[in-house]
Amino acid sequence: MLDNNQIAKLDQPAWNALTSVQQNFATGTAHVKRYRRGILPFAACEPGHEKEIGSLTTMLAPGEIFYLIGELPPLPSSFTVLKELPCAQMVLQKPLPDLKNVLPLQPLTADHKDEIYDLINSVQPGYYEPDTYQLGLYLGIRQDRKLVAIAGTRMRLDGLTELSAICTDPEYTGRKYAQQLIWGLCKYNLAAGLTPFLHVIETNERAIGLYEYMGFVRRRTISFWQLQNRKT
Repeated sequence: MLDNNQIAKLDQPAWNALTSVQQNFATGTAHVKRYRRGILPFAACEPGHEKEIGSLTTMLAPGEIFYLIGELPPLPSSFTVLKELPCAQMVLQKPLPDLKNVLPLQPLTADHKDEIYDLINSVQPGYYEPDTYQLGLYLGIRQDRKLVAIAGTRMRLDGLTELSAICTDPEYTGRKYAQQLIWGLCKYNLAAGLTPFLHVIETNERAIGLYEYMGFVRRRTISFWQLQNRKT
């Protein structure tokens, strides 16, 4: 069972991931960090040091699009806000349902990186980069000899792991593949002593309903801000 201090770290999930379990994927300064390019387009600032966010400009390529999570700090003039994405942050708090007839769930590796990238970006473009799979376990379902559904883990904090990239090829929806992949990932992470959490756009009522059925409980609303570095 997570204590209140661990749960509170979810208010700054990227910062707490980049300064703990996933620090090997981080680059930046003592107070401002980002995931290495090609891993994940997320950056973060240490609470209390928001005025230093401008140092992020030296870590970004001209025109690069990236994301900040939570309260938006004062931004340098070279940063343009493209979009605010209010999300429900949900944490697994209840027992998983007892699923029957679960299909084989294939662990995905570097050998599958192109398939992973192509499927995720055809369904959920903009969040997944070629080497994001390195951040955690990714599981897939194959039908007709091709990868048609996937789910994986992304940000990782002490005692917590984020489920992400839960998607299905539109030609194969309605078969409960997402449900089975979530179940498999949760079983794996719970056995490892990790509590799963996730983020979902607040308007996606269908997905929220699925996550609630799987045992996730809404914790708070948290915004993902899509920004672009326009400095040349």
